[in-house]
Amino acid sequence: MQYYAPKSFSEAIEISMEAKGITRFLAGGTDVLVQLRADILTPEVLIDIKKIPEVGDILQNSDGSWRIGAAVPGAQLNEHKDLKAQWPGVVEAMDLIGSTQVQGRATLVGNLCNGSPAADSVPALIAAGASVTIISPNGSRDVSVEDIPHSPGKTTLEKGELISAVNLPKRNTNGGDAYLRLIPRTEMDIAVVGCGINLSVKEGLVSDARVSLGAVTAKVILVKEAADAIIGTSLDDKALTALSLAASAACKPINDKRGTIEYRTHVAGVLAKRAAQIAYKRARS
Repeated sequence: MQYYAPKSFSEAIEISMEAKGITRFLAGGTDVLVQLRADILTPEVLIDIKKIPEVGDILQNSDGSWRIGAAVPGAQLNEHKDLKAQWPGVVEAMDLIGSTQVQGRATLVGNLCNGSPAADSVPALIAAGASVTIISPNGSRDVSVEDIPHSPGKTTLEKGELISAVNLPKRNTNGGDAYLRLIPRTEMDIAVVGCGINLSVKEGLVSDARVSLGAVTAKVILVKEAADAIIGTSLDDKALTALSLAASAACKPINDKRGTIEYRTHVAGVLAKRAAQIAYKRARS
């Protein structure tokens, strides 16, 4: 295995384009290194991006939006008071990944690029309307997070493409988000179902919303029908029931040792209702 530690994105892209065989970018390494040690995957080329400037920075832009570098660990997100105050659902979702030790290394970008349908941070990012900045030989572009997952273990990124940062939009003063998951154990387990919801409230009514589900299809999804069910409502019982039904209807899960199809479908609706209530309360506070 060849190891590289480039000092610029252009150098990293050049190395990846010339690489032969399996290539992996290394930020936190909580997925790549585990797969390597377990003999699940042994890359021929490992490109460590941590020496590239700004990959470890959290920056708020002049327009109020946020830029989170590809190598920012979960622990750093959790310690950033301003970001946590504006996007608590995103930070809480990332905070659910692994142990305290893992939090010191795991990153939003790594969680996204691992391609797991049960990734915790991805539903929260999709609900937030987040995008990622992709660097490629042809330059850079911003792509919505929901367009990155493809199928279990796979993304839509092409050879020579690298995500440099996650971008969160400006938080509305009347907005709130939340993420909830169900796991078989009390902590450090893979989600049976995950749900992220982001909404805004105007005069007591939900003015816009985004709902995302994880672990219920082959990739994390945005569920427009679930968002439509609560827009224009005060999140009363009727709206919550419609939200729950829409979330469950979007599910196409599998049976496995962590949950049956019927169980996951039911839980998706339950979590959607609970996450919406938390987001609504945050938006009004």
